Amino acid sequence: MATTPTQVRIDTNIKKEATALFSSLGLDMSSAVNLFLHQCVLRGGLPFAVEMPQYSDKTLSAMAEARRISRDPDVKGYTTMDELKAALDD
Repeated sequence: MATTPTQVRIDTNIKKEATALFSSLGLDMSSAVNLFLHQCVLRGGLPFAVEMPQYSDKTLSAMAEARRISRDPDVKGYTTMDELKAALDD
């Protein structure tokens, strides 16, 4: 089987995460991309659904609240479960 070099631009963080994931699966980036492309050809399209998530207003509100809380320096955080349990017991 002849191969052709191909160059793609990938977000640095996504590449690092994907490389680690593929490594844990015993794959390198080239093998993973080839596997993806074979599946596209086999299925005649992408091997997964590409959709825009449809979240309810309640879910969107909860996500915004979680984002706000996570960025608020005045909100107490806990680094261990024991620390969290102690705070809950108080």
